[in-house]
Amino acid sequence: MISARCSGIAGSGAAVPVLEMRGIRKQFPGVVALDEVDLSLQAGEVHVLLGENGAGKSTLMKILSGAYRKDAGTILMNGASADIQGPGDALARGIRVIYQELNLVPHLSVAENIFLGAAPTTWGGLIDWRQLHDRTVSLLADLGMDIAPTTPVHRLSLAQRQMVEIAKALATQASVLVMDEPTSALTSREVDQLFALVARLIARGVAIVYITHRLDEVYRIGDRVTVLRDGRHVATSLLSEVTVAELVRQMANREVGEHLPKVRVTPGAELLRVEGLGRGDVLTDVSFSLRAGEVVGIGGLLGAGRTELARVLAGADRADTGQIFVAGQPVCLRTPADAIAHRIGLLPEDRKAQGLVGGFTIERNIALPHGRQLAPYGYLPARCEATMAEPHVRELRIKGASTQPARLLSGGNQQKVVLGKWVAGNARIFIFDEPTRGVDVGAKVEIYNLMNRLTAAGAGIIMISSELPELLGMSDRILVMHRGRVQAEFQSADATQESVLTAALGLAS
Repeated sequence: MISARCSGIAGSGAAVPVLEMRGIRKQFPGVVALDEVDLSLQAGEVHVLLGENGAGKSTLMKILSGAYRKDAGTILMNGASADIQGPGDALARGIRVIYQELNLVPHLSVAENIFLGAAPTTWGGLIDWRQLHDRTVSLLADLGMDIAPTTPVHRLSLAQRQMVEIAKALATQASVLVMDEPTSALTSREVDQLFALVARLIARGVAIVYITHRLDEVYRIGDRVTVLRDGRHVATSLLSEVTVAELVRQMANREVGEHLPKVRVTPGAELLRVEGLGRGDVLTDVSFSLRAGEVVGIGGLLGAGRTELARVLAGADRADTGQIFVAGQPVCLRTPADAIAHRIGLLPEDRKAQGLVGGFTIERNIALPHGRQLAPYGYLPARCEATMAEPHVRELRIKGASTQPARLLSGGNQQKVVLGKWVAGNARIFIFDEPTRGVDVGAKVEIYNLMNRLTAAGAGIIMISSELPELLGMSDRILVMHRGRVQAEFQSADATQESVLTAALGLAS
């Protein structure tokens, strides 16, 4: 347990905190994001920051990083006032942030991304490519990653890109490191590598703020925990003195007794059938069906073909072989518009890049796929987008005004906006690719309850998930993929974590 290595640091009160944030306030149009929030951080500790989506965690860290300016409050570093006016100030003070949404340049190499703006140069001012590549290899080796420094980032998996983002943050000396959901796209092996790296960093005296929604990680890695709720500071505690149940109550201000509230529905008519679907070397002979009122879970390791299957069914990619049937009729899904016309909606794994237009308002994002319905003659009536969106903003409990840009929302609320646009369009076939990735305990329950309402109304859901408890608890049937094929199929009552993992590793027929 990493926190044992920091014994006596957290909460000791003897040392001057490396960082103090006192009375921080931040307001956006229509929303008070932070109200009198306090946070302190000691050198060599992992301080976990918890809260539901929209609680203010990311906003607080963006103020620390200089991305936002605080409206009120004080920031101290090593006891001295620190006026962080922009990202340059934060970097100069040794503050590094790894955001939940990755900030990499896809067509630059791994090495160029890691040292962007700080590449080593020769005496003539030219980039010293040998030194750049050597330093990149060394950094990645420290993370346990074997990636060629010249590889373009767009060729990497999401997990590999996450590790490149971490290497980028550690390329220069850091005294304060913020990790916002760093394990959301990592395998268990990569999580172990990351936690080993964290242990080395705190041994060097680096102070770490760790934001996560995975409560099992909190006790594995943390020393102290601060809980935010609705933009306010609720409590700061030693993790040795607080239980999981208490943390959940502090975050949600309610008991969350049943985290997987599955309501089973008698399956109805067939909504979707896939026969012999293939695409290149990523999908091979995939066949299954989906019925009204049913949740079909799809499990498997990263790279098994799950997301590729979702993209074909949503019309984003075209299959090379096989046939897709909707309500018993063969269909050809050449584009996402074709899928929308057949009432198929996709919640993509990467909501920021593929699910939202960040500069558009909440209401416009929700109405965006439904232009033909709202403006059949090419004219968009006043307030028609608001009329469509507002009931779903209320139903999904999206924290923010309907006229607020989607980019200002927390990750979980952005997820709800993506869900909202398909609910607003009366989709009958929903494809959820990691629907609760980066989502807190309370918001997960809200999403699960929405799934129950959808299936009760006769919709069918394909749910891709890397979280085994979610896969086992919310699915009626489970398909496990391995190397582009359906390796095994289970009824939920017969599936176990062991059987699903065995199939995901290709060890079951």
